[in-house]
Amino acid sequence: MTRSSSPAATPATSALDTPPERPVFGLIEAAALGLSAMWFLAVVAIFVLGGTPDAPAAGWSDILLRIVAVILPVLLIWVGAIALRSAQVMRDESQRLHAAIDGMRNAYIAHAQQAASVAEPSVTRKLDEIAAATRKTETALATFHTSRRDRPMPGIATAAAGGEVTDQGLLALGTPAEDLAAPLPSGQLIRALNFPETAEDEEGFAALRLALQDRKAAQVIQAAQDVLTLLSQDGIYMDDLRPDMARPEIWRQFAQGTRGRAVAALGGIRDRSSLALTSARMKQDPIFRDAAHHFLRRFDQMLAEFEEEASDTDISSLGETRTARAFMLLGRVAGTFD
Repeated sequence: MTRSSSPAATPATSALDTPPERPVFGLIEAAALGLSAMWFLAVVAIFVLGGTPDAPAAGWSDILLRIVAVILPVLLIWVGAIALRSAQVMRDESQRLHAAIDGMRNAYIAHAQQAASVAEPSVTRKLDEIAAATRKTETALATFHTSRRDRPMPGIATAAAGGEVTDQGLLALGTPAEDLAAPLPSGQLIRALNFPETAEDEEGFAALRLALQDRKAAQVIQAAQDVLTLLSQDGIYMDDLRPDMARPEIWRQFAQGTRGRAVAALGGIRDRSSLALTSARMKQDPIFRDAAHHFLRRFDQMLAEFEEEASDTDISSLGETRTARAFMLLGRVAGTFD
């Protein structure tokens, strides 16, 4: 990268280091010299040719006054010449600086374009992996739902065979299906919140499929996927962040409702570039702001329920997931930990 940018920066550097040579005696000095000669000729004509021989002898004060009268106009002429010369030098320097700035700007643009062309294949490859992983997840979920619908339901089969169901007292009408399902294991939830590492991460996709069957976990995962997608548009990826990890008891305090300085360690993101880009996006993009606040609410609700049954090891593992890093980043920008 340095080698490619040096040719573009060379004209600007040479323009600054080697100023153009200027003639010592130029048009301004010639004009000043001509005016001075004309003035001396006028003085000679007045005091020598036009003088009277019978004039009384002048004193020292008169002689000094005449010398000043002769020299002062010449001094004014050369002071004006020097001022004009300085103005010309400043104008030349200003033009040279503008040329140098234009050269550096062109070098920066060329460097940025070359860096973008180099980074584009890796970004495209990463986007292709994400798209392939998304398609694989959708296919797996479609297969799961299809096979579940194709299997006969035991309740219906028993009713058809027996003709009548006698024990109706165990059925609670209006009970949501997710309340009857078994709770999602904490390990599977943590693995799902970290999202699959690659398109071949079968364990990650399995955990993600299980988590999407749980209504509350699915809400958090979908909200996290939305903000991660929006953050990636600004080149912010959770794998690039290296936050200061908070202790499990701080996560527990936050889950139990503690706010302020006591839980400030949760905002352990120190990447200034990511913080600045996220803060600017939060202020300027209402869609991103709504998605971020929605995600923060979902994660807060999930954490409050997760903390009750989770061990310190589970909470530490949760804090290392991509979803938790997004929560730490957005929470710090939104002032959640202030």
